[in-house]
Amino acid sequence: MTDGLSELDRELRDVARRVERRIDPGATAMVVAVAVLVLIGAFLLPWIGDERGWDLLVGEGGFGILPRIFTFAALIFGVAASGLALALRHWWLAWVCAAGCGISTITGVWAVWSRQISVPQGGLGPEFGLVLALVTIVVLAATWARIALRR
Repeated sequence: MTDGLSELDRELRDVARRVERRIDPGATAMVVAVAVLVLIGAFLLPWIGDERGWDLLVGEGGFGILPRIFTFAALIFGVAASGLALALRHWWLAWVCAAGCGISTITGVWAVWSRQISVPQGGLGPEFGLVLALVTIVVLAATWARIALRR
């Protein structure tokens, strides 16, 4: 009888440990899902001149390294990691998304800045898609930080 109780106790501790490592984003999961869809849509819009975000991702346009770094960071942390974190609901993935989207925010600001300083020399400035992607990454960073810190 005591072997059965000790086995049940061990099983309950394992379940409690698994539950502690998970997150429940609640209604903010909808905010993350909509932001991911908006970010995917932003990749289809013009970022610099006529070049879309997907074009910059594959290396077309030759607009420098900063916009390209932002496209990779936004795709990896804003789309892939956010989708994975919503699906798996692991606490450590929420932290990865919060930190990654925060880093993506910095690279996005640099990407916009790099395009704005090139305009006086005849370069092309940031378009609507780049600005929308930056705003969406800021929303994702704040939302993931709120989800991760809630625990």
